Amino acid sequence: MYASVRDELSATLGEIREAGLFKPERVISTPQSASVTVSTGSTPSTSRTPGPDTPPGDVLNFCANNYLGLADHPEVVAAAKDALDRWGYGMASVRFICGTQEIHKELEQRLSAFLGQEDTILYSSCFDANGGVFETLLGPEDAVISDALNHASIIDGIRLSKARRLRYANRDLAELETRLKEAQDARRRLIVTDGVFSMDGYVAPLAEICDLADRYDAMVMVDDSHAVGFVGPGGRGTPELHGVMDRVDIITGTLGKALGGASGGYVAARAEIVALLRQRSRPYLFSNSLAPVIAAASIKVLDLLEGAGGLRDRLNANTALFRKEMTDAGFEILPGDHAIAPVMIGDAAEAGRMAELLLERGVYVIGFSYPVVPMDRARIRVQLSAAHSTDDVERAVAAFIDAREAMKRERG
Repeated sequence: MYASVRDELSATLGEIREAGLFKPERVISTPQSASVTVSTGSTPSTSRTPGPDTPPGDVLNFCANNYLGLADHPEVVAAAKDALDRWGYGMASVRFICGTQEIHKELEQRLSAFLGQEDTILYSSCFDANGGVFETLLGPEDAVISDALNHASIIDGIRLSKARRLRYANRDLAELETRLKEAQDARRRLIVTDGVFSMDGYVAPLAEICDLADRYDAMVMVDDSHAVGFVGPGGRGTPELHGVMDRVDIITGTLGKALGGASGGYVAARAEIVALLRQRSRPYLFSNSLAPVIAAASIKVLDLLEGAGGLRDRLNANTALFRKEMTDAGFEILPGDHAIAPVMIGDAAEAGRMAELLLERGVYVIGFSYPVVPMDRARIRVQLSAAHSTDDVERAVAAFIDAREAMKRERG
């Protein structure tokens, strides 16, 4: 049987490659940081030729979600090492059987206090957190109203529920209000949005969304994965940025980006919501507990965030510098001030080629194309970090300019 299936799969993979949509995985041989070494033992189709001024394999890393540069922070690493000695490697069980340690409860309490919510529940990833919310809280008599550009995990989570599904155009408040009116007969109404949309760097208008939720008696859920830790005066994310921390009912997020960069997710919410998730959320009930080493390191990250104003300032400065210099150089960057800076290319093959040329010039970025972004809206999503220096940012801009000229020469 598999022989025929293999031929079909190979043909599909060939079509993906021919369309310029193949997504190679490059292998790095160093810790995640502002600069990394790309291994010569990369996966297929990922070889590179170093540029004349670039040591073989050594590149500036502008594609990781390492917003505050904490992925290899010495205090975080030390906390992880200590946790291995005290708490062991893993729980070998789910939470309600014998998979809960004091360190898990401490992290949940710390996240609740940091995010201004009543309680928090940990998941193995934010994908699982989003996958476990909707089916638990909503039934066929309820309605969920979702932003069209929400993360795939939200879309998949909504599909798992039996709730009525309504969608509104990205950040379109008029269309959101229309959908709320259509859902007035529902028992419960839940508005769900990304706090920051990961492919565009756009920020959701949470104050206005909360106003509409109050007017139409709806709950509000925000996936704040690309904001918690560095957005808002205290790094508490988009609810803090917009002054609505007490008006958002559910916050989901990840420990795998600004909060240390390992893995794990959470739902911080009203106490009754979290209590029900502990009883009925399938990804929580049927997945092993978060590794205690990650829980301990995440607590250390929250300690560091209390004095992270300098890191946030550096991240904002790097972001502003990159966006200005790239715009001045004639590149199209989607507007905003978030550390996600999408450089718009359009054609998928050209975005992939641009990424290859940049790697040759010592800058590691990734071209994003369909189905991750809409067709003909391919881009290189540059991720700024507090770990980057001003010189790093300026070198990246120079590499973009040089790569653009190289592509022009290739086209003749």
